[in-house]
Amino acid sequence: MSTLRDLAEEHTQLRPADIDHLHRVAGDWQLLSDLSFADLLLWVPVDAEGTYLCVAQVRPTTAPTAYLDDQVGRIVGGPEVAHLEVAHRQGRIWREGDPVWYGDVPARHEAIPVRLRGGDGEAGEVIAVVGRDTNLSTARTPSQLELNYLTTADDLAQMVADGTFPPPRHPGETTSAPRVGDGLVRLDANGKVTYASPNAQSAYRRLGYASHLVGEDLAELHRRLAGDPLEGTDAGNAVLAALRGEAPPRREIDARGATMLTRALPLMPAGVPIGALVLVRDITEVRRRDRALITKDATIREIHHRVKNNLQTVAALLRLQARRVSMPEARVALEESVRRVASIALVHETLSMSSDEAVEFDGIVDRVASAATEVAATEVSVGMRRTGSFGVLPAEIATSLVMVLNELLLNAVEHGFPPAVEHGFPPTGEHGFPPAGEDGVAAPEGAPVPEVVVSAHRFRKQLHVSVADNGRGLPGEFDAERGGNLGLQIVRALVTGELRGSIELRNGAAGGTEAVLVVPLARA
Repeated sequence: MSTLRDLAEEHTQLRPADIDHLHRVAGDWQLLSDLSFADLLLWVPVDAEGTYLCVAQVRPTTAPTAYLDDQVGRIVGGPEVAHLEVAHRQGRIWREGDPVWYGDVPARHEAIPVRLRGGDGEAGEVIAVVGRDTNLSTARTPSQLELNYLTTADDLAQMVADGTFPPPRHPGETTSAPRVGDGLVRLDANGKVTYASPNAQSAYRRLGYASHLVGEDLAELHRRLAGDPLEGTDAGNAVLAALRGEAPPRREIDARGATMLTRALPLMPAGVPIGALVLVRDITEVRRRDRALITKDATIREIHHRVKNNLQTVAALLRLQARRVSMPEARVALEESVRRVASIALVHETLSMSSDEAVEFDGIVDRVASAATEVAATEVSVGMRRTGSFGVLPAEIATSLVMVLNELLLNAVEHGFPPAVEHGFPPTGEHGFPPAGEDGVAAPEGAPVPEVVVSAHRFRKQLHVSVADNGRGLPGEFDAERGGNLGLQIVRALVTGELRGSIELRNGAAGGTEAVLVVPLARA
C-alpha cells in the first residue's frame, strides 16, 4: 500500500509544504472522525478536469463505517465527486444533497476544504478536500452527548476549512493523546464548562472532584485539584492558552494517587474564539506501570553494576594469584583467565549504563581490540581496525560474542605474527622494525604493516563477523575442526552452543588467517 506522500507525489503537483500539512491533518483527524460519527476520506485533485484521488482514510471508533472496503488509492471523477468539486472550487463546506448508497449502506456526503495558511497567517488556497461520509443505517434521535460531539465536530471542520486545524505539533510530543471516548469537556469563551461527557466526569472524580463539572471554571479547578502547585498552574494555564486561540502542550495532573492526561484545543471557527475543547484520559494505571518499569530498570542496572564489580574483583584476585605462581604455564593460564573475565565485565559495565537489556556493541569491540594489542605476548606492534557495524545487540548475545572476539583477537595478534627477530631485525621500532637509518638497519621495503581487521554486517537476521590478519596464516598441519589451544576450544563452544551459530577458520585469500562467524539474531 502506497503512503500518502507517495500517492501525492506520483499523481499531483502538490508542494512539499502542502503534503506536510496533509500529513498533519491525517495525523490528527481521528478526533474529527469520532466527533462526527463519520468516515473521513482525504481527496486531492489530480487534474483540472475534476478528477480526485483518495490518499488517506480514517474510520470512526464511535459509529459503524460507511465503507467496508479501503478507499485509499481510488481515483474518481464526474458526478460522483461533484460535492468535492464544489468544496474545492468555492472553498466552503458542502452539506447539500440527498443520501447516497454504497451497496446496502445509506450514507450522507459532506465535503470540507483543506487550506494551508501562509506564513503571514492569511488563509491560503485549498489544497485538498476531506470527504465526511456518515453511515445512516443506524440513524436515531441523538442524545445530549451526541449533539455536543456533532456541534464540536462542525466547529473543527470549519477550522480545517480555515486552515487553523490541526494545530502544529510540539517538539518531542508523541502521537499518543486522549481520544474522544476517553473524556470530553467543552468550554465557553469564559472558560466555564458547558458539557462534560460521563467518562470525563469519572476521570475528575478520581482526582477528588465529586461535583458536576458544568458551570465550573476549568482552569481554576485544575489549579485546585493538582497535588503539585506548579503542575496545577501549568494545567490551568494550558486551558487559558486554548481560550486565547493557542494550542498548548498536553499536561498531566496528579492528585490523590490518580493521574489524568489533558489536551486543550482552541475552538475558533471562522477565526472567532468561542471556547475550547479539553480531552482528558485517566492514565493512573499507565503511570503506575511506568513507575514499576523505571524501578525495575534501575534494579537491573544496579545488578549489572554489581556483577561488573564482582567480575573485576575476581580478575584482581586471579591477577594476584598469577604473581605468586612460579610455573610459567600456570601464570599464563591465570593471565588469560583475567582477560576473559575482564571482557565479560566490559559488557556488564555497558549494560549498567543502559536503559534496556541491549548494548551498542561497536564501542565494546573497539575497547576489546585495543586491550588485545596491549596485553598480547608479542614483540610486534599490530594495528587494529574495524569495518562495518555490529549495531545494538541483546545482552545474551553480547556477553558470549565479546568473549569469542577477545579470544580471536588475542590469537590473531599472538600467533599470526612471528617475532621480528625471525626476519633478522631487532624488535625495537614500529611494527617490530627499527626506523630507517637507525643503527644502519631498515625494514624491508614493501613489508606489510601487521594488522588485524574486524568486519561486521547484518544480513537476513544474521550477524556476519570476520576477524582477519595479514600474518603468517595457519600451519599446514592445523585441524580447523578440532585443533587449537584452549582459547579456540572456548570459541567453538560459545559459537555453536550459546550463540547457536557457526565458525570457520581458514587461510585468507591474500595471506594471513581469517575467522568467519555467522550468528543468528532472532532467538527462539
